Amino acid sequence: MTRTTPPRPVDIEAVFPALAAHRRTATRLHPRRGVPGAGDSSVAGPLLWPVDEPWPVCTALHPKGTGRLLSDVRLRRRIQEDARGRDFTEDELRLLDGMRAARHFPDLRDDAALPLLAVAQLSARDIPDLVGPDDHDLLQVFWCPFEAHGPDRTIDVVLKWRRSADVGAVLTPQPEPPVTGREECVPTRCVVHPEQVVEHEYLGLLDEGLEEAISEWEKGLLDDDDDCEDGDDEDDSASSASYATYEEYEAAMAAARAEEPDEVDYMSDLSIAPGWKVGGFASWHLTDPAPVDCQVCGTAMPPLLTVDQWECDGASRSWLPIEDRDAENDPRVIDPVGVYLGRGLMRVHTCPTDPFHPHRLSFQ
Repeated sequence: MTRTTPPRPVDIEAVFPALAAHRRTATRLHPRRGVPGAGDSSVAGPLLWPVDEPWPVCTALHPKGTGRLLSDVRLRRRIQEDARGRDFTEDELRLLDGMRAARHFPDLRDDAALPLLAVAQLSARDIPDLVGPDDHDLLQVFWCPFEAHGPDRTIDVVLKWRRSADVGAVLTPQPEPPVTGREECVPTRCVVHPEQVVEHEYLGLLDEGLEEAISEWEKGLLDDDDDCEDGDDEDDSASSASYATYEEYEAAMAAARAEEPDEVDYMSDLSIAPGWKVGGFASWHLTDPAPVDCQVCGTAMPPLLTVDQWECDGASRSWLPIEDRDAENDPRVIDPVGVYLGRGLMRVHTCPTDPFHPHRLSFQ
C-alpha cells in the first residue's frame, strides 16, 4: 500500500516567497512491519549481499557478550504483537519474565569480531533522494548494536554502496550479532513505502529577517485563535438554552470543535518531515544548530538518512499519512521500527562531493 502525506495546512511559500530558496526534497520511507525480499528496499530486511563477500564486523574494544539476546528482543515483540487487545497468557508471562539483560556469552571477548546488524537497504530505483557514488544504485546500512563507540559512546554505523547488477548468488543465512546492548538498538523488520515530499530549512538557520517574519506570522495566528475562542465562549453560553438537553448541546459543540482547523506551526507542520527518511533537512529542535562538515574536504554534509523514533508525534500529527488516519494511535503506525537512539533521532551525513568520504553522525 502507498502512503500519502496530506497537503501542508498552509502553502508557506505563498506566504513567504523567499522560502523557495530554502526548499529541498526528502523521501519519507514510511516503514511498516512486513516481509521484504533480499532485492527490496527495506528496514532490517535481508540484503542483496554476495555470497563470496565478507560480512562487515565490529572490531572495536567494548563488551560484546553482555546485554539482551537478539532472539529475545524479537520474541518479546512477537509476543506483544500477538497479545494486542488481550492479557498475556501464563506461558507468555513466563517467557517475558525470563528475558533479562545479562552476560549471556562470557567467552565472547571484548576484542572479538562481532557481525554487524543489517539496518536498512535502500535502492535508487525506489528512493529519488538517494544520492551516492556514480553508477552505485544500492545503499546498505549496518550498525553495531552497542552504544559504546568513540568518545560520545554512540552507535557505530557502516555504509556499503554497491551496484545491484554486480551481485550474483546471495548470502544466506546472513550473519547477526547474538547480543545487543539495548532492545531499542534493534530495528523491527519492515517493508518501506517511499514518498517524496518538500521540506523547508530549519527556522533557526534562515536569515534573521525571514526567521523573525515567520515568528511574527505565527504569533498572529495564535492571536487570531485566541480571539475566536473568546467569541466562541460568549456564543456557547448564549446558545446552550436552544438545545433540549445539555448532552445534545455538548455533542453539537464537540462536532463544531472537530471542524475547527488545528493550530499551524512552521517547525511542526511546514518545515521538516518526521520519521525515517532519505535527504531533506536536519532539525535542531533539542540543541543549537551545529555544522556537520566533511573531515576530508570541508564540504557541508547534508543528512543522507534520518533514523527517527516516531513516524510522527503529537506536535507533527499533520504529517501522518492519509491511509493511517484511522489507526493514528496504533504503535505499528506511530513507532513501527522500535529504534530509539540518542534522544530519539539520529542522522547519517555524507559528503556531496565524494560519498566515499567518511560519513558523520548527529543526534537529537
